[in-house]
Amino acid sequence: MIMEHKRLESGGYMLFLAAITLGFALIIWPFLLPILWAALAAIMFQPMFQWFRRTMGGGSNRAAIATLLVITIAIIIPAFLIGGVVVDQATSVVVAFQKGRIDLAGWFETIFAALPGFLRENLQNSGLGSPALIQERAQELALESSGLIARQAVSITGSAFGFVLSFGVGLYVTYFLLRDGRPIGAKIIDHLPLGSNIARELADRFLSIVRATVKGSIVVGLVQGALGAATYWIAGMPSVVLLGLLTAFFSLLPAIGPAIVWAPVALYLLAVGDIWQGVVVLISGVAIIGMADNVLRPILVGRDTGIPDWIILVSTLGGIAAMGLAGIVVGPMAAGLFLAGWSILYRSRIGETETHTGAPA
Repeated sequence: MIMEHKRLESGGYMLFLAAITLGFALIIWPFLLPILWAALAAIMFQPMFQWFRRTMGGGSNRAAIATLLVITIAIIIPAFLIGGVVVDQATSVVVAFQKGRIDLAGWFETIFAALPGFLRENLQNSGLGSPALIQERAQELALESSGLIARQAVSITGSAFGFVLSFGVGLYVTYFLLRDGRPIGAKIIDHLPLGSNIARELADRFLSIVRATVKGSIVVGLVQGALGAATYWIAGMPSVVLLGLLTAFFSLLPAIGPAIVWAPVALYLLAVGDIWQGVVVLISGVAIIGMADNVLRPILVGRDTGIPDWIILVSTLGGIAAMGLAGIVVGPMAAGLFLAGWSILYRSRIGETETHTGAPA
């Protein structure tokens, strides 16, 4: 048995194993993102699956189907509906810029006149005080944006079958990961080429980071986006769903977050004379949208991930740049595992040092 084990770990077999693993990874690569989202959904909705399983008398198949129905009704369908509204509003804004219906030059003159004198002088000296230049740059941006939207529309239309296939694969994999995720995860941990304690610590770290990222970033971001959209609607702003989505997106950034959206909106409303609307946006941004993060994050996350804010910022932006929306989770997850791995190594070396010096471990 020992000789058989040694033969399996010989160079030839390990080379074969590496080659076939690489080949399998290349085969499933086109479906990497659907599989990733399926794994995240299975992790986040595993408690619901277990509840359905207990309620339905231990039926794993029925519990997985019921959980998928909840995911579809509560998340997927609303996401498609909101996405359609956002696309319509974004397109209308681009067309309005393109056709000159948005008088950005007039808005700029109003806001520019309300600025302090020294700031106006600095903007003029830097060449940013010309309304005509601002309007021209906005027109160029609108044309480029409309071209980008057109190309994306053609791309989505041309790959409709691929989208439907990826979507179906994601739901199919989610079903099996909900049903069999726990035993699969246990087998993966047992077969990792690491010590059992280290493997389980990394697995616990992975799960805590995923839950903290989804609950503490995505859920809180959606709440802040909804509060922002309601605020912009009360203030009479157009394209409130688009502005709300931008608020939710920028809430992923620590510290400044949604203020990147609501602060310019409040400044614009105050500058054009809509005083009470601007005050409403300002008060809501500070006291409601901004405080939602401080109130909800401790409740939803429960415990700190141990990742500094600046690392969360860099890893989130880097993850989005590398993988799109999936990078919102993958970026902080990679950062958390990076810190956990080095922390384990540091503790191990400290323990070895204390053992060699005779100090108590």
